[in-house]
Amino acid sequence: MAHIHLCWELGGGLGHAVRLKGLALELQRRGHRVSLSLRELVHTHTVLRDLDLPKLQAPVWMHKTEGLPAEQASMAEILLSCGYLVPDALDGLVTGWRSIFSTLQPDYVVGDYAPSAAIAARTLGLRMAMLGIGFFMPPAGVALPSLRPWEQIAPDRLRATEARLLDSVNRVLALHGAAPVRWASDVLNADLPLMCSWPELDHYERPEDALPHWYGPEFSAPNGVAPAWPPGDGPRVFCYVRHAQPGAHEMLRALVEEGCAVLCYMPEVAAGMAPPVVHASIVYSKGPVALHDALPACAFSVNYGNHATVAQSLMHGVPCLMLPAQLEQFLMSRRVERLGAGINASALPRPVNWRAVVRRMLDDTSLRTGAATFQKRYGAVPLDQRDALLADAIESDLRRP
Repeated sequence: MAHIHLCWELGGGLGHAVRLKGLALELQRRGHRVSLSLRELVHTHTVLRDLDLPKLQAPVWMHKTEGLPAEQASMAEILLSCGYLVPDALDGLVTGWRSIFSTLQPDYVVGDYAPSAAIAARTLGLRMAMLGIGFFMPPAGVALPSLRPWEQIAPDRLRATEARLLDSVNRVLALHGAAPVRWASDVLNADLPLMCSWPELDHYERPEDALPHWYGPEFSAPNGVAPAWPPGDGPRVFCYVRHAQPGAHEMLRALVEEGCAVLCYMPEVAAGMAPPVVHASIVYSKGPVALHDALPACAFSVNYGNHATVAQSLMHGVPCLMLPAQLEQFLMSRRVERLGAGINASALPRPVNWRAVVRRMLDDTSLRTGAATFQKRYGAVPLDQRDALLADAIESDLRRP
């Protein structure tokens, strides 16, 4: 059996760890040796506590990059802000990954938003699969598209930033004796891209036939905290938001004022921070909630446009009120709103009347109809087979001559 190393480098939220956990369990079941490098070891600890394998700290960019546009227009600009602007800085990250791979000696690498790991794998002749969602797995074999399609982004800007990115990447590859790449997507997709999403939730809005297989989201593996709802017979609402999320505190107050029974997972509160709104109708979970048990009782869910919570909500026919704080989340929220299955709060006129928004989520039957349409298509999909299909693809790639 093979030693397969799973790694996560960029991006926040628990979705990355959840995807890797499900795959790790399946690979272990098949007899493979598995190890992990994670961007974040603390908030993921509860989710991964029962995963008995080595968990290492991933090399991550810890600095602020100056001189780039405040509003990033493409994945190239995002990566330039994460250590790719200067080849020597990127080489620091790549050297960290090379050290991990050289020490652990894996036979194969699987990444989740881990482009620097992909560069390091190339320099060592290691094949690598990349699994994840559309945002960080752009269309292959073409220039990186704009991530702001509602704006007129100058084509010269997109070309220049990708050229700068490729210059850094190829200089580092050359430093370690590896062949250059033609497209930035070659790094972001690695040797074997495994799309863990569905076409309706693709940030790049690719047609269904653009990929040979859509594996679907991962949310079956973690052992979350059992839902503990507050007393009362008000409509139940599950919230997964962060303390600094724009509008989160106002939204919680509006839920209380509209008589909702709220179960809220706020990581900062779970870690010991004082709750932003204290009321008998709000229970703050001490850890990530088992959504499979919580969502069927919900009138709607509140989240920040994160792929995993959105997908699981819609799978249960539950519409979403989304409070995105950054571009990836905004794109997802925009997609769901266009499906007619939720409200993108960041697109609402300011100041937001949060009580009116909550009331619309409760009263607008079209939102539940939109979520039910999604549920009808995907609610019966056997997601317990998803990790087996991913492992099949990885094992097939492992057998390549």
